[in-house]
Amino acid sequence: MASSPAAVRTRKRPEERREEIVSQAAAIALESGLERITLRAVAERLGVRPGLITHYFPAAEDLVIEAFVRAAVRERDQFFPASGDPLDRVAHFIAHVESGASTPLARLWLNARHLARFSPALDAALREQDALDRARLVEIVEDGMHAGRFPIDDAEAACVRILIAVDGSGSYVNSAPAATHPAQQHVVADMTDWALGLQAATMRTAVAARVASNADR
Repeated sequence: MASSPAAVRTRKRPEERREEIVSQAAAIALESGLERITLRAVAERLGVRPGLITHYFPAAEDLVIEAFVRAAVRERDQFFPASGDPLDRVAHFIAHVESGASTPLARLWLNARHLARFSPALDAALREQDALDRARLVEIVEDGMHAGRFPIDDAEAACVRILIAVDGSGSYVNSAPAATHPAQQHVVADMTDWALGLQAATMRTAVAARVASNADR
């Protein structure tokens, strides 16, 4: 009886292998935290030997930092729409925060801010991603200012206030039970109204409309 042909192992291109390593490390970071990223853990997910991971990332810290950056970039692309009405774009971002869709990423940022105390390289990456988030939000707010939607004269100051509110809200993501008081649930929306010179509850209304629209899809 003829024997079955042996399975042929396909060697992946270096860029493909590196991409899947970083992708799996980012998944571990979102699921369990940056501390759980080890060469062995990533190797197990990929079904390869730890030595292969070491070939691409001799220092585990480098992989941890790349995983954080990968997750942060995906967050930015998902939460900050590149076009559309400025108020609706801001509401899109806040809806993700208030709905809990951003909870895994909020945990990751909180985790990274803690670990950055002990890792200058992670701290540098964190600062860079912070600056990129701020720049993306400033761009949206400036669009709103030019369109007459936001009656303010300092887009960066407004965005600093909004992002501080996001970080403040995110500091509770590891607590149980979840916030139930409306003042805490909507602190980001309420701060955004003030920061953008909008009437009270403007952003709450816009966020509710955004959530309803997403539910109908």
